[in-house]
Amino acid sequence: MEFKKAVRKQARLRLALSGPSGSGKTYGALLLAKGMGGRTAVIDTERGSASLYSHIHDFDALDLDPPYTPERFVDAVHAAERAGYDVLVIDSITHEWSGGGGCLELVDEIARARYKGNSWSAWNDITPRHRAFLDAILRSPMHIIATMRSKTETAQTEENGRKKVVKLGMKAEQRDGSEYEFTTVLDIVHDGHYATPSKDRTGLFTGDPHQITEATGAMLLDWLNSGAAEPPPTPVKKPDIGKAVEWIGKANTIEEAEQRGKVAASKFEDAADIVQVEMAVVAYKEAAMSEA
Repeated sequence: MEFKKAVRKQARLRLALSGPSGSGKTYGALLLAKGMGGRTAVIDTERGSASLYSHIHDFDALDLDPPYTPERFVDAVHAAERAGYDVLVIDSITHEWSGGGGCLELVDEIARARYKGNSWSAWNDITPRHRAFLDAILRSPMHIIATMRSKTETAQTEENGRKKVVKLGMKAEQRDGSEYEFTTVLDIVHDGHYATPSKDRTGLFTGDPHQITEATGAMLLDWLNSGAAEPPPTPVKKPDIGKAVEWIGKANTIEEAEQRGKVAASKFEDAADIVQVEMAVVAYKEAAMSEA
């Protein structure tokens, strides 16, 4: 183990836009993608709503219909990666959680089918699937902008002996804690499509509410690219099959040759190399037996 100086490195965007219906999440996401440049793909679970904004940005869309299982989202993310897109908009990840065939619905179905209605046990099946969905977002080589629906969260309190309902703010319709997976989470309000950060590791959204524009996407891209470049991967030196065969041949006993064969075989991935190791052990055995 070794501690090293902490350095902010170049990164890919992981940003979520949260807001109620009609607040401008899709519009804002496309403006951000346009400002960042490159090829953009949109996973659209909102029945083609993203295509209504095709005049503001050139992008390709995948209309994702129910069931909204985590695996279908993962497959769509991987399809965008294979196609070589630079920016991916997922509009919206709320469906993976509470849409038809999403996690909440799957828990109910699995609880009834396998656990006699026990939803606690069903979550043991669903949580890894939801985690795989989030991991697909985090590990992707693309910049990813996700939208989440939100709703007003309320609570009942008692004041002066009278009960009343108070508003606690907006709550995203996704699993609790999902916002921690993103670098930045912006909450959008109806009035003027202004955004305020509920989480921001970039430090770009402090102060007054920000109106999302193309310039916001360019600003984010500059910040992402301003970190230290990742060093090139250290080339892995392939073991020498000739030296491995020679090493086996210098064993003093059959038992030692077999042990060296196991060690050597573990160093190779190519099946042809492993076969040569096995043949070297066999050759050693035959030579040793002929001398006995």
